[in-house]
Amino acid sequence: MAHIHRVVQPGRVQGTVLSESGERLNPPEDWIFLPAGDAAITRCVKTKGETWVVQVRKGKRTIATGIWAKEAHILESQQEVEAKRSSPEYERRRKSDLSRREAKQETYVGEFYAEVIRFLAFHPRYQTEAELLGGKISAHATPVGSGTVARTERIPIARRAEAAVIAWMRHQTTAYDSMTIARVKGRRREVRRLLAARSVELLQAYRQGQDLAENCPLKKALA
Repeated sequence: MAHIHRVVQPGRVQGTVLSESGERLNPPEDWIFLPAGDAAITRCVKTKGETWVVQVRKGKRTIATGIWAKEAHILESQQEVEAKRSSPEYERRRKSDLSRREAKQETYVGEFYAEVIRFLAFHPRYQTEAELLGGKISAHATPVGSGTVARTERIPIARRAEAAVIAWMRHQTTAYDSMTIARVKGRRREVRRLLAARSVELLQAYRQGQDLAENCPLKKALA
């Protein structure tokens, strides 16, 4: 049987929510709030009956903070999930899944690192610097849940690597983090575009094997 899972927003008064039309709603007396954090329990609760899914906007993202549901359904789900997790079979499956995810992540980090090195295309004279830079960028960009461009699958890995290099250099070799940028539509994007062009120019010296200035910002960032 399919159950209704209504999407709501936090109300201004504690213990209330707002419907999509802005109407204030009070959860039924036998309902309680289950905070987000354990997807297995949340899924189990949703199989037992109606819920209200509380969502908030953070920038461009919509995030679920938890659900309202019958207290009995939540308690039953917590007990059922805990019972499954305490079984030897669950532990074996969990370890197997963890090993598979770790292997997949290790493979991806290696592939991403190779793409970063390919994009850098440093002269053999600066191969050591390329490997050091590739390692730093990969370590920063590839962790699961980091939310960086390296974790998106919407663009090819080569473009992810290029974007990750430019983003790392923007924060490590420019004054971007301390800049005061006017709150004008498109202004931050324009600043990033200009800094990206500057970063590409900086990379050219390494690609062409030129002598580096003592105040080279990338040289300092790698020190």
